[in-house]
Amino acid sequence: MVRTLRTNLRGHGFQVETAETAGDAIASYERRPPDLVVLDLNLPDGDGFEVVRRIREHSGTPIIVLSARGGETDKVNALDLGADDYMTKPFGIDELLARIRVALRHVARPGAGTERRIRSGDLVVDLERRAVSVAGRDIHLTPTEYDLLKVFLTNANKVLTDRMLLQRVWGPDYGDESHYLHVYVARLRRKIEDDPQAPKHLTTEPGVGYRFRSEDL
Repeated sequence: MVRTLRTNLRGHGFQVETAETAGDAIASYERRPPDLVVLDLNLPDGDGFEVVRRIREHSGTPIIVLSARGGETDKVNALDLGADDYMTKPFGIDELLARIRVALRHVARPGAGTERRIRSGDLVVDLERRAVSVAGRDIHLTPTEYDLLKVFLTNANKVLTDRMLLQRVWGPDYGDESHYLHVYVARLRRKIEDDPQAPKHLTTEPGVGYRFRSEDL
C-alpha cells in the first residue's frame, strides 16, 4: 500500500516522505513538516489517533485518514481530534487525489481583491493572514475549521443546508457525510461561542442545516 501510494503520488508531481510506524511518522513530521499528511489508523506501534493528536497540538497541517476501519465511531473520533477527511479502503487513487486537492485548497491564501477583514461582534477574521480572534484573544483553527467559519461569515444570517456546507467546504463530491459537518460545527462552537451548549451565533436550523446569526453582517 505504501509503495503504491508513493508511486502514484510522485507520478502526479508530489514529493513524498513515508513512515511505517507512529513513532517514525511523528519524528518525520517534527523534522520536516509536510504540506499534507495521509495517515492509516492501524500502525505497528500504536494507533493513528495519537499521530493526529500530536500534530494538532501545534499545527493545522491537513490530515487525510485512509483506513480499513469504516465504522462511524472511528470516523467521528478522527474528525473530532482534528483530521480533515476520512477515506475507507478500498479506495480509488483518483478520489484520493481529488481529496488531497481539496485539503490543500484549505491552506491556500485568498486571492487579490478579497476583503481583508470580516467582523461579527467580538469575532474578527483576517482573511489575508487567516487569523481569527474573539474579544482580542487569538483562536487557533485548523484549515478546515477556518474554511467552514469563512463560509458561515460570508453567508451571515442565511440558512445553509448540510449538503451546501459540505460541498462548499469539502468539495462537490460530498453531500451525505453529515457526521463531518456536525463534528466541525461542534468544534467551532467550542472555540468561538461563550456557551457552546447555547450558541448565540452558530445556530441549528432543525431539519435543514445551520445559520450564522450576526447583527454586523
